[in-house]
Amino acid sequence: MSRPVPFVHPITVRYLEVDRQGVVFNMWYLAYLDDAMTAFLCEGGMPYGEMLAAGYDVQVVHTELDWHGPLGLGDPVGVRVAVAHVGRKSFTLRFRVESSARVAAEASTVYVAVRTDGSGTCELPPTLLGALGPPA
Repeated sequence: MSRPVPFVHPITVRYLEVDRQGVVFNMWYLAYLDDAMTAFLCEGGMPYGEMLAAGYDVQVVHTELDWHGPLGLGDPVGVRVAVAHVGRKSFTLRFRVESSARVAAEASTVYVAVRTDGSGTCELPPTLLGALGPPA
């Protein structure tokens, strides 16, 4: 399955995400990344429910995020997602959070594949590798 390149996941900043300073509270950036990751995999042919039904999931093991500027209530946001690295049991996605042609944040997140039965990590299944596609 092919997805648009670059892949951009749309978000609109909601009232509950904005703090007393009138900007998106920092924890929401991680939620935006998570939302964009699941949309990215789905567009690549791996809906989250199918991944779970196949007996595996992915877990965040490391994230780095650089904040460049604020987002406010109602701002249209695009979260660009690209594959930075694919390993045997893990992969890294790069994110760029943009609004009105301005970069609000950039991030990199490492995910590891795990079995849903609780038995630990596993190699990246072929279906997940297909959904990821090659590193950009």
